[in-house]
Amino acid sequence: MPDLAAEGAVGAAFGVGFGSLHDAVKHVVGRIIMFKSELKRLESTLDGVAAKVREIKELSQALNFPEEETKSLIEQMKKGTELVDKCSKIKIWNYCFKAYSYSSKLSKLNEDIEKFCQVNLIVQNTRNGLETLSLVIQNTEIGLETLTGVNQNTRVGLDTLAEVNHNTRIGLEALTELNQNTTIGLETLADVNYNTRIGLETLAEVNHNKRIGWKTLTEVNENKRTLDLVLKHVESQNSDMKKKYGFSCAVPKLRDYIVGFDLHLKELKRELLKEEVSVLIVTALGGCGKTTLVKMLGWDEEIIGKYMGNIFFVNVSKTPNLKVIVQNLFSYIGDEYLEFQSDEDAINQLEQLLNQIGQPILLILDDVWPESESLIDKFKFNIPNYKIVVTSRKAFSRFKFTFKLNPLDQEDAMRLFCHSASMQDRSSYILEEDMEKIVRYCGGLPIALEVIGGSLCGQPVEVWQSEVMGWSEGHSIFDSDNEVLACLQKCLDFSADKIILKEYFMDLGSFPEDQSIPATALIDIWTELHEPSKNDVHAIANLHELNSRNLASLVMKRKDAEEVSYYYNEEFVTQHDLLRELAIQLSSQKPIIERTRLIVDIRENNLPDWWMKPQHINARLLSISTDGEFSSSWCNIQAPEVEALILNLRTRNYTLPEFVKIMDKLKVIIVTNYDFFPAELSNFQLLSSLHHLKRIRLEKVSISSLCNTLVQLRSLKKLSLFMCNIGQTFGNSTIQVSDSFPILMEINIDYCNDLVELPAWLCEFLHLKKLNITNCHKLSELPEEIGKLVNLEVLRLRSCTELSELPESIRSLHKLRILDISDCISIIKLPQHIGELHKLKELHMKECLRLRKQLPSSITELKELRLVVCDEERAKLWEPFEEFFSNLKVIVAKKDINLKWLTKS
Repeated sequence: MPDLAAEGAVGAAFGVGFGSLHDAVKHVVGRIIMFKSELKRLESTLDGVAAKVREIKELSQALNFPEEETKSLIEQMKKGTELVDKCSKIKIWNYCFKAYSYSSKLSKLNEDIEKFCQVNLIVQNTRNGLETLSLVIQNTEIGLETLTGVNQNTRVGLDTLAEVNHNTRIGLEALTELNQNTTIGLETLADVNYNTRIGLETLAEVNHNKRIGWKTLTEVNENKRTLDLVLKHVESQNSDMKKKYGFSCAVPKLRDYIVGFDLHLKELKRELLKEEVSVLIVTALGGCGKTTLVKMLGWDEEIIGKYMGNIFFVNVSKTPNLKVIVQNLFSYIGDEYLEFQSDEDAINQLEQLLNQIGQPILLILDDVWPESESLIDKFKFNIPNYKIVVTSRKAFSRFKFTFKLNPLDQEDAMRLFCHSASMQDRSSYILEEDMEKIVRYCGGLPIALEVIGGSLCGQPVEVWQSEVMGWSEGHSIFDSDNEVLACLQKCLDFSADKIILKEYFMDLGSFPEDQSIPATALIDIWTELHEPSKNDVHAIANLHELNSRNLASLVMKRKDAEEVSYYYNEEFVTQHDLLRELAIQLSSQKPIIERTRLIVDIRENNLPDWWMKPQHINARLLSISTDGEFSSSWCNIQAPEVEALILNLRTRNYTLPEFVKIMDKLKVIIVTNYDFFPAELSNFQLLSSLHHLKRIRLEKVSISSLCNTLVQLRSLKKLSLFMCNIGQTFGNSTIQVSDSFPILMEINIDYCNDLVELPAWLCEFLHLKKLNITNCHKLSELPEEIGKLVNLEVLRLRSCTELSELPESIRSLHKLRILDISDCISIIKLPQHIGELHKLKELHMKECLRLRKQLPSSITELKELRLVVCDEERAKLWEPFEEFFSNLKVIVAKKDINLKWLTKS
């Protein structure tokens, strides 16, 4: 084995000798004329190899460079240094004698250095090869450490690298023997480079395996992400369901545009955060924005920071049910569905629950009516850092701390009015003084500013002037609720072509206070009651008109394109209390027997006096609301003109009244249970006598007899079941259900969580055009018989999270125009023959998280397809098919997790 220390010394000596020679030549080359050419050549050679000399020591050690030749060259360079010194001292008269000898020696020294450094240059190139190989080895080691899942390919890489190292050693050994022959050295270098390429190819293979490993890891991470999304999705669905059906006690979202409340909020926070305050009453006239202010309080960063997640918002309303309020709080806080024996039991258990939280707690009781003042005391508990904020039109004097909300000042009132009238820049044909008169008349009352502004939006100048002339100058409506209502009533003076909107508006009073109204329930009523010769689209248009005039608020959930399908099953309508009062007041102006719209509110079993007297009712719409104490003890009434029946209940058992069977003109029946638990609905067979009944909508009820008792509804076209218990009913059917509804055209099933399997008999409704089964999270499969629904045009299976596939039989649905499988997170593929749906125009498939495989090739046969709504990952699946569709629009739906459910004005 060579002496590495000695070799290092030789390399160092070589560097010293070279430096001495180089300096000597530089010193004399410009001063000696006699050997100028030889010295110039030597200087050029030394300059060219100077950078290489610094690496001689390492190369000598790495390549076993011959010691004898290096030492010999060192001696020559020492003599060369002496020779250059002698050349500098030679006298002119002695030049002739020394010239040939010195010149030959300088040339010989130059040749030796050139030869030595040529070999050294080869060594340098070889070193580069070694560095590359070193990088190969290093990267291979990294690949081995990272890619535990690709051991076999890595072993192949290691074996190949072993060959590379072996060949490299051979090349290096051969190189030490070829130091005098440059050509052979270059050939050896070529071998080294070849082996380097092999190493690089091996590295590429290792990197390929590394990419496979990373891809596998990415898929694992993607599966984890998918699982997380699934969990979040299910959690979101549960949260949405609670909000949708009134279970949520979270602070509702704020409106998009709020003006003039910042100072009020600051003052309210200052009062609330005082240590001595436990109950704070926020009071003002109806429509001043009390609810808006406490919503702002609940969303304030400082308040959130203090109370964290323990801010609870409860709508109390005119007829509160204490047990239901506590059940909602339990459901929201602990996700427990409890039944309480009494109000006292409910309050006791709530106190225990709040004590367990053990953190600052803020309870907001919104819209407490004067007759419910005692309710506040029930929620007072001796718990540290527990506070209650109450909103009410009355200042309860026995509570010490009260915050009075004042109306908007002139500037803020003008800003809100201009926004509501779509005149933000005030650059219009309307005179500023006319706007100021209207704003003064509204007295800074936000609800009046919004409604009046909305009613004047887009109206000609003559309408504005007429409104101003109709109001006494300088008069304000900010005097009493009655005057507010009188003012708002002026906004219902519609033109002849819009007079139907007043009827629509008054129908909104048929539903309980502070409850969201399903848009489809309104659409069913309005279409059959007011525009029977038209389809639902006209009712939808008028709903948007009411929304634009601020007479109602349409809460939209869907964000993706649904322009063609008119799907409003997930939309809701809310209304300010004052506007609801106005609707009821307008409906109640005539005597009972003359009213076309009769709204009845029954407490316990106390029927109104007029009900006890036999009389003929002429109402076309009848709304009956009962509380949890009602025992279904009905007295008969004569109401043969009723076309729309709305039953609002809050009890576990409910019997349809006998007088329903003589409502010969009844077209629509809406049954909604606002209690926490589903209600058992009995006497359903009464509906068999109703030969004009076209639409039934049931919410949160159980009907065990629906599929086991022959109920002939030969005119029924639409059946909607929301949050109903139907699984056992559907599964135990003992009759031919299709014979009971021979012309049924639309079925809606939403949030029926006990529905596990769709019964085959449901596919026997051969006239069915729309089948919407949404948010049924336990539904795992569809029957093959679904292919029998040959007239089906819309199939919507949105958010059926356990549904894993669509049956191949859907290929027979040749009239299908819309297919919606959005949020069906378990579906992994589309049917192989989906291309046979030749009439399909819309396909909705966003958030189908497990749908990642290539779409079936038959997708190219969907020549009528115009719209695909999906997420980014599913959009990539459509890219290979773009060339087959000239008119297809693929829309990537934006995620919208902040849903504005049940936003109260």
